[in-house]
Amino acid sequence: MGGKRIGPERRRELLDLLAQGLGPMEVARRTGVSKSHVYLLHHSVGGVYRPADLTYSGRYLDRDERYEIARLRDDGHSVREIGRRVGRPASTIARELARNRDPRTGRYQPERAHTMAWQRQRRPKASKLAKNPRLRAEVQRLLDKRWSPDQIAGRLRREYPEDEQMQISHETIYQAIYVYPRGELTRELKAHLRTGRGTRRRRGQRETRGRIVDAVSIHERPEEVEDRLVPGHHEGDLIKGSTASNSAVGTIVERTSGYVTLLHLSHGYAATEVADAVVEQMSALPSWFAKTLTWDRGTEMARHKDITDRTGINVYFADPYSPQQRPSNENTNGLLREYLPKGTDLSVHTRAHLDAIADELNDRPRKRLDYQTPREVLANLLQEHITGVATTP
Repeated sequence: MGGKRIGPERRRELLDLLAQGLGPMEVARRTGVSKSHVYLLHHSVGGVYRPADLTYSGRYLDRDERYEIARLRDDGHSVREIGRRVGRPASTIARELARNRDPRTGRYQPERAHTMAWQRQRRPKASKLAKNPRLRAEVQRLLDKRWSPDQIAGRLRREYPEDEQMQISHETIYQAIYVYPRGELTRELKAHLRTGRGTRRRRGQRETRGRIVDAVSIHERPEEVEDRLVPGHHEGDLIKGSTASNSAVGTIVERTSGYVTLLHLSHGYAATEVADAVVEQMSALPSWFAKTLTWDRGTEMARHKDITDRTGINVYFADPYSPQQRPSNENTNGLLREYLPKGTDLSVHTRAHLDAIADELNDRPRKRLDYQTPREVLANLLQEHITGVATTP
C-alpha cells in the first residue's frame, strides 16, 4: 500500500488480526499492507489492542432489546415480566427505563435510549489512577522499585483488603502506561516500568546448552522437589557478560521461597571458581535449607562432585534445551538482565553491589507466593523450623 494512509475500517482490520495473536509480519502478508506500516501501528498502541469502537459487548443492551423493552412496556407488562421475556435481570430493565426516559413525556423511547447509552459508553472517562492521587502515588512508588504491574496489583490487594479505592488491576496499569499515557501516567512512569519497553510483547527464547561429564539427570531428583512444598531445593545457572571480559555472575534460586543468591565470580567462571563460590554460598545455609541444586548443562559445573563432597548437596542437571525444567531460575535470570545487561563486563560488579541487587529481588512480592516477598516466605520458614509451628501467610 506504499505510503498511502489507510482508513479506519482497514486500521480496525489490522488491529483485530494483531489481537488474535498474529505477528506483524503475518498480518502484513495477509492484508497486503506494508510490514513497516503494521509495525508502526503495533507500536502506536503499545501492543495493547482495544476492542473496536463500533461493537457492543454482550453485557450491554442492544438496539433490538431496547425496542422489545419499549413494546412490552407499552403493553403494560411489569419490569420483572419484561426482564424474564428479554432474558435480562429485572434490575437491568428498571435501570434502563429510569435512565433513558424522555424527560418531557416520561415515555421510554428505544432509539433515543440507544443513542444516549452509546454516548455515555463512548465519552472519555478518567481512569482510576487519574481520579485517585493516593493510588497513583503508590503505583508510581512501586514502579520506581521496579515492581511489575502484576506484582503491584497483587500486593495492593494484600495491603488494602478492605479499601477498594487502593486496589487496581494490573491490566489497568498497563492500559495507563501503554494506551492512555497523556494526562495520567507520564513518560517518567513508563521509564520506571521494569522492562523499559514501549510495547508489550510475547516472551520465549531458546538458549544453547553445554555438555557435562557424569551429569546426574534431573529425572533422578527426589519427587518432593516438584511441588515446591519442601524447602531446600535450589536451581542455578550463570549469567554471562561480554566475550572479551570473560565475566559471569552465578545465580541460585530456592524453589519454595524464590529466594535469590548471587555468586561473585571475580576471577572468571572456570569450573574451580564456580565450585568454590557455590560451596562458600551454600555452606552458609542450614542443612535443611540446602538439599539439592539443579543446574544448567554448562561445563562450569564440571566440579559438581566436589560440591557434593564438600557440602552434602546433591547436584542434578536439566535436560538440554529444557529451560522449563528450571522455571524459578530462568525467570530470575530474566529479571537480572535489567541489572546485568548482555554484552557488558560483569566483573565490575562488586560483592556488595550483587548483594544489593539480590536484596531488591528478594523484597519484591511474587504472584505464586500470594504476593508475599521471598524474604517474608524465608522468614516464615525459619520461624517454622525453630518453633515447629506452621506460620500463616
